[in-house]
Parts: sequence; C-alpha cells; structure tokens
Amino acid sequence: MIRMRTLSLGLLAAFVAMPALAGTPSLTAGADYTSGKYGTDTTTDIWSVPLTFGYDTGKWRFKLTVPYIHISGTGDVVPGVGKVKNGNPLGLGRGKGLLGNGGTTTSTTQTGSGSASGLGDVVAQASYNLFYDQTDRFGMDLGAKVKFGTADENKGLGTGKNDYGLNLDAYKGIGNWTVFGGVGYMNYGSSQYIKLKNGANANVGTSYRFSKANSLGAYYYYRERIADGGYAQKELTGYWNHNLDDNLRLQAYVMTGFSDGSPDWGGGASLRYTF
Repeated sequence: MIRMRTLSLGLLAAFVAMPALAGTPSLTAGADYTSGKYGTDTTTDIWSVPLTFGYDTGKWRFKLTVPYIHISGTGDVVPGVGKVKNGNPLGLGRGKGLLGNGGTTTSTTQTGSGSASGLGDVVAQASYNLFYDQTDRFGMDLGAKVKFGTADENKGLGTGKNDYGLNLDAYKGIGNWTVFGGVGYMNYGSSQYIKLKNGANANVGTSYRFSKANSLGAYYYYRERIADGGYAQKELTGYWNHNLDDNLRLQAYVMTGFSDGSPDWGGGASLRYTF
C-alpha cells in the first residue's frame, strides 16, 4: 500500500522548526515498495510511483497526490486497505474479461492470484495550523483528506469508491528533538464487492536533527480493522531527511509491520523541490 500517506505525518512534525512559507508551491516524486502476506497464503508485492503537487500559503497546506501502482499477488489484498473479502469476479487474477479486452491484468493461477498496473487512487489533502508557539515550539494542525476512487477495482488496484478523513496532529520541539503524535478518523467507501467499515488511526514518534541538512526519525502507526476478514494495521517506520540545498530535499524510509493488516516490510524514497 502507499506508504507516503503515513510518512507525510512524520515529515510534517520533523520540520516543526520550519514554518510554511506563504505562497510556496512544491513538487515531489517518489517510489515505494511493500511486500507481505496480509494473513493469506500468497505474498503480495506493491510498487507505487506517486507524484505530489503541494502548495503552502499562510497557515494552510495543500497536497494532491497522483500515483501509478503495480500489484502482484492475491485479489483479496487491496492497496491502501489490506486484506478484504473481494467478491469482484473481475478482480486481480480473476479477470478473464480484462484479458480479453487488452487490459494489463494477467492471471497466474486459477485461485485469484495475478498482477496489474495502472493509475492508483488520487488523494487530496489540506491542513490548517491551529496554533504554533515559537517560544515553546509547540503546535497543532487540523487536516482533511479525500481519497478519490480512481484506481480500477476490476484490476484489483482499489475499491473504486471515495474515502473521507479528518486528523489532528500535535508536535513539540525539545532541543534538537521533536516529538509528535496524531489521531484520525476515516469514512471508507464500500463497493458492491468490497465492504468496509469506518475506522480510527493514530501515530506517535520522534525525530532528531543532526544538522541543518540531516535528521533521522521513527514513528509507530496504528489503524483499527476496517474489513470483515481483515486485520488492524500496526507498523513501525524509520526515516531520514537530507536537504540537498535550500530548495531540494531527499527523503528515504524503511518500515516493518507487526500485524497481518500491514506489509511485512517496505521502503521508499522521494525528492521534493520547492519553487
């Protein structure tokens, strides 16, 4: 599943001492990979290549992420969701109709395993800085997210439905350290074939700035179970930020899961250019 959605929470807090500049556009390109069985007998591998357009103005931050994804594995694992009961007869590894009309889905077995590529779910996010105390280096942000169901459900790339969420994040600087955490709630859309429940999520972590150019951090993420037959997500992510110059920033991370709702492991990197 697309890991940059959780990484962005940690990166926001890691740069607590760098308030957003008014009217600042940015462009981020990255690549992410995860692998895991998600409580099934089949390993599912997911590649994502997201392109993110950002804009900061005053206390507001806006982001629009457009990913291209490739998934190889079972049709009962959906990117961004995890294990579900997928009754779609044209889902991943089941799509005879797709194979007949030139689709990119290819079946490897007769038991619902295959691979597919295409546009993922486009995600729009906005956050507002509720307050920030420069002296105490403490702040809170309120955010909203809409995940549009642009990924093809007949290829097993998504649910085909929109999701809506809210989150509240807090962060505090202590010397070269920053501690942060947040809570959120998502309204997940259900399709004819995939039934999802609404669910809460939370994260907590810390980062350490070694210099103006480099910082390291780690955070723990939890999301409750949102599908019958699925599992809660529990995962730990470690990341490194490196400012190549005043406008270009490199981000890299590795993660591991602690439940069948998360991949066994994953990693990725991105470059962000601020105009």
